[in-house]
Amino acid sequence: MASSTSRTATPSATRAASKAVESALRTLDAEASGITALANALQSDLGNAFDAAVDLVRNAKGRLIVTGLGKSGHIGKKMAASFASTGTPSFFVHAAEASHGDLGMITTDDVILALSWSGETAEMKNLITYSRRFRIGLIAMTSEANSTLGAAADVVLTLPKAREACPHNLAPTTSSVMQLALGDALMVALLESRGFTALDFGTLHPSGKLGAMLKFVRDLMHKETELPIKPLGTKMSDALVEMTSKGFGCVGIVDARGEIAGIVTDGDRRRHVRPDLMTASV
Repeated sequence: MASSTSRTATPSATRAASKAVESALRTLDAEASGITALANALQSDLGNAFDAAVDLVRNAKGRLIVTGLGKSGHIGKKMAASFASTGTPSFFVHAAEASHGDLGMITTDDVILALSWSGETAEMKNLITYSRRFRIGLIAMTSEANSTLGAAADVVLTLPKAREACPHNLAPTTSSVMQLALGDALMVALLESRGFTALDFGTLHPSGKLGAMLKFVRDLMHKETELPIKPLGTKMSDALVEMTSKGFGCVGIVDARGEIAGIVTDGDRRRHVRPDLMTASV
C-alpha cells in the first residue's frame, strides 16, 4: 500500500510541474517571437546589411575573428567554431583579453565580427579603435545601430528589439537565441557562396559520428600488402606467421586466380592442435 502511494503525484507536485511547463512554453514563445522578428527584419534593411556582411567576409584574404563578452562571448565562440568547420577560417578572441595582447592575433587581412547587444561593451573599445586604426573590416551585431560599436562598424547587423524570456527582462535569452540564429544564417550563406560540399565538411570534421558518416570505404579498408594472404598449399607455420604479423587474427587463403578459397582464424588453430599442425598444408 505504501509503495502504491509513493508512486502517486501529490496535487501540489502536479501544480508545480504545470507551472514549470507553462514557464517553459512562455520562454519558447518569447524566443520564437524573436526569431520571427529577425526573419522579418531580414526582408528589409537587415537584409541589405546581411548581404554586405557576406561579401565582406567572402572577399577577405584572412580569417573571420569573432569577439564578444558575457553571453554574447559564449555565442561568439559557437559561431567561430561553426564558421571554421564549414569553410570560413575563424577563431574567437575574448574582448577583454584583446586589450592585453590578443590584438596581436588579428591581422589587416582579417574581418572582425563583434557581438554586443547594447553596442557599448566597455572592454570592446580598444578593439574597435585597433580595427579602425589598421582599417580592419568590422561587422557589428547589435540591437543599437547608433551605439559606439554600431557607429564604428563597416557593416551593422541590427537585431530587432525583443523582450527577454526572463520575467525581469534581464537574463539574455531571446537576445542570445537571435544572435545565434543570425550567426547560423551567416554561416550557411557563406558556405553556400563558397560551394562548400559534404565532402569538404568531412575533410574538416573527420571525427565523431558526422565524420564517420562521410568516410569513404578507401579510408577504412586494408589492401594489397596490408592484408594477411597466403596461397593454397602454404604450410600452417607460414600461415600463422602471416596471421600474427598482420594482426588481424586470421589469414586469407587464395587460389591460383587470387580468389579467396577460405580463411584460417586463430580460433581454428586452437581447435585443431595436433603434433603435425605446423607442417600441415592449408
